[in-house]
Amino acid sequence: MKSAENGTTASLPVETDLRDPSLYVNRELGWIDFNQRVLEEALDARAHPLLERIKFVSIFSSNLDEFFMIRVAGLDDQCTAGINERSVDGLVPVEILEKIRDRVLAQLRQRNACFFDDLCPALEKQGIAFVRTASLSRQQQELLQEYFRKEIFPVLTPLAFDTGHPFPFMSNLSLNLAIELEDLESGSFRFARVKVPGILPRLVRLDQIDGLDFDDDRIRLLWLEELIEHNLWQLFPKMRVLQCYPFRIIRDADIEIEEDEAGDLLESIEQGVRSRRYGKVVRLDITPDMPVSIRNLLVNNLEMFERNVYEIGGVLGMSALLELLGIDRSDLRDDPFVPNNPFDAKPAGDIFNALRSGDFLLHHPYDSFKPVVDLIWQAARDPDVLSIKQTLYRVGSNSPIVKALMFAVEQHKQVAVLVELKARFDEENNIIWARALEDVGAHVVYGLPGLKTHAKLTLIVRREQGRLCHYLHLGTGNYNTLTARIYTDYSYFTTNKVLADDVSELFNSLTGYSKHRKFSSLIVSPLNTRKWALEMIQREIEWQKHNGSSGIILKMNALVDEEIIRALYRASMAGVKIDLVIRGICCLRPGIPEISENIHVVSIIGRFLEHSRVFYFNNGGKGELFLGSADFMPRNLDKRVETIFPVFDPKLVESVRSDLELVLRDNRKSWVMNPDGSWSRKRNDRTATDSQRLFMRRSVRRKKNKKTKVN
Repeated sequence: MKSAENGTTASLPVETDLRDPSLYVNRELGWIDFNQRVLEEALDARAHPLLERIKFVSIFSSNLDEFFMIRVAGLDDQCTAGINERSVDGLVPVEILEKIRDRVLAQLRQRNACFFDDLCPALEKQGIAFVRTASLSRQQQELLQEYFRKEIFPVLTPLAFDTGHPFPFMSNLSLNLAIELEDLESGSFRFARVKVPGILPRLVRLDQIDGLDFDDDRIRLLWLEELIEHNLWQLFPKMRVLQCYPFRIIRDADIEIEEDEAGDLLESIEQGVRSRRYGKVVRLDITPDMPVSIRNLLVNNLEMFERNVYEIGGVLGMSALLELLGIDRSDLRDDPFVPNNPFDAKPAGDIFNALRSGDFLLHHPYDSFKPVVDLIWQAARDPDVLSIKQTLYRVGSNSPIVKALMFAVEQHKQVAVLVELKARFDEENNIIWARALEDVGAHVVYGLPGLKTHAKLTLIVRREQGRLCHYLHLGTGNYNTLTARIYTDYSYFTTNKVLADDVSELFNSLTGYSKHRKFSSLIVSPLNTRKWALEMIQREIEWQKHNGSSGIILKMNALVDEEIIRALYRASMAGVKIDLVIRGICCLRPGIPEISENIHVVSIIGRFLEHSRVFYFNNGGKGELFLGSADFMPRNLDKRVETIFPVFDPKLVESVRSDLELVLRDNRKSWVMNPDGSWSRKRNDRTATDSQRLFMRRSVRRKKNKKTKVN
């Protein structure tokens, strides 16, 4: 086969079966590979300062918890129900679970070796030490016992288990102590459970406890469960504590709502969030020293299978290491970064006036998210603004954007907000904001039945010189000021009438009974995103056939959809050069001779989470650029309200294409996918390119240039 580079095409081999399982990577195992790349950031001493490496250990651990709560829980259900349907790569659920278990156990051993053998000694050299109670002097231990009595003891609730006490309930993600006791009066043996309270910090700062003095300035940390274990005698008077074993459980946390039967979706979601505590156990973490008798007691009473038990040495629940980032040691953290704000130089901060002069495209977090917040606040205060319509998926707590919307209602503007209550693990925040918006009189809707609304849209209607003008913000990321500092995303500000009309029609569909199904420029899931993607890929195939001028660059969080992958395979076989920047799961295998040899797949794992979705098509040399909220996964194409929008300004198109090329040149934070589905670091020691660092430098340069012009 001839490649795209020489401008010729190749015919499709007659016998090629693009449904062959060997052409695909399993979705779940692809996610395990992604989390391995996260772990590698902690393992690489050159990659990040010490506390940032700790952060990646925490992220790896919390990622894994969520994976079990959702994905493994679903596979476990299939196994229990005897479902043996094969995935696109040919595996049945029980085989997938076995492979997940083997890989996860290996990763946990790797994580623990990294933390205990590498990071802990390195922290100690920097004056941050994890200590054991036994290493303290007798006087210090007595002072610690007093601290326990005052600060910890009142929060604990020991629960017995015997004929008179039912097996205690244990909530999702709870860390517990299984305790064997001997009754000193009767001589009988007892079993009890104590929950390590999540309301308290997992890491106790001994150097901050009054009266507990040390002869140096080191920061000393003690795991809360060890402090509890050494003071169990205070909880069980007249009992001898024989043994104590920590264990942790993870439950199925996926919420299933029958919307047709849910009269009030808000209340149904609230009930679903509460029910997460009671989902079936999908993983039991124990330490290797737990005896078989207690292990069996837990397995039987938690009604789980032996395959759900994971023996983990050391500390359980290491996502809690994120608490270490609260230590005031800037020398062990990334250098602070203040993003550029392109609107700073605009007169009087008038964003409306700036947008009338042309479209703006911001690249977060290198460009500040503040203009997005400022846009909503300016609209809320402006007497000429008549209405604001917005979708909210993940806004976080203490959201300035929601507060601006509430203020806009108080200023007698029409405010319509679609709050997606089913944003997984953000339901509670969204419920709070939905109620707050309803209380002030905003029009709040919860989306279309059966579909999550994942689109990121804002439409502002303003009266100007006797006519109505529309201002749009369209994004690839959420309206969340916290994640906007650490997620890479694009924000598109425009007054384009064609796009504004499309967004207006979409809001009417989301909030009312409009059945508008055709849009002039907006691509909308589940209506036409799949069709659009296949047509765009096919168009590049046609360009390649006629003159060899073709090319595709796609940047997403995940590439899973089988139909899209087959289309990309066909494009590669036709000679189209395809570059894929996939942060997470990629089920396509690149570099297979005669099939995907023209496809190159990379993944960037760095200081910031690569979150933007970008779609660039060469279009015979007249490049077309689209941005949006959708990955190429079945759920994004068929089961969500997603939007993908064109960028019309040629300068902005060229700017993003240049960004993509820089990302593709990255050889410091980049991983390359191999034909067998494995991943390798992309290294070139002679010419180092770190795309995120270069984007930050560009932002700093632009700030300096603005100051120079002002002076």
